[in-house]
Amino acid sequence: MKTFTDAAGRTWTIALNLGTAMTVKARLDIDLLQPEAGDPPLLTRLGTDEMLLGEVLCTLLESQFEAHKVTDVDVRAAFDGNTLLAAQKAFYEEMIDFFRSRGRNDRAKAVAKQMALIDAAINAIETRIDGIDPRKLVDQAMTIPGTSGDGAMSGALPEASASIPGR
Repeated sequence: MKTFTDAAGRTWTIALNLGTAMTVKARLDIDLLQPEAGDPPLLTRLGTDEMLLGEVLCTLLESQFEAHKVTDVDVRAAFDGNTLLAAQKAFYEEMIDFFRSRGRNDRAKAVAKQMALIDAAINAIETRIDGIDPRKLVDQAMTIPGTSGDGAMSGALPEASASIPGR
């Protein structure tokens, strides 16, 4: 079992077992015991859809609501960004432990790989965002075709037309 603390200071325990998996399946029609199933796979959906992840987590934690004297609304309100990240990590670690103890190292490795993929994707996006030069983008957007980068006309002016009176 893995634990994390929410924004209100409450400690929660995530336990994945046959009973909790069956509860999630009955309530949300999500089979946690087949993380590779679906298109996209459940692991991908859980890693990219915070609302779905939140629903799964709340379902897994529901049996602890009474002990903490909270409702589902209270729990959702205490799940800020840091809490959701901590809960996601605890959830994935619990899944890895469950599948390893079940003798399903393939599924444990898939969950671990999903965690690594999320971290790599976040790092790649951050690197790309860090490389954005807002001033350069504005300058590029402001450049008129046929001008130098500073907006000034480049090249020679066209010859005056013979049809202009007085010429």
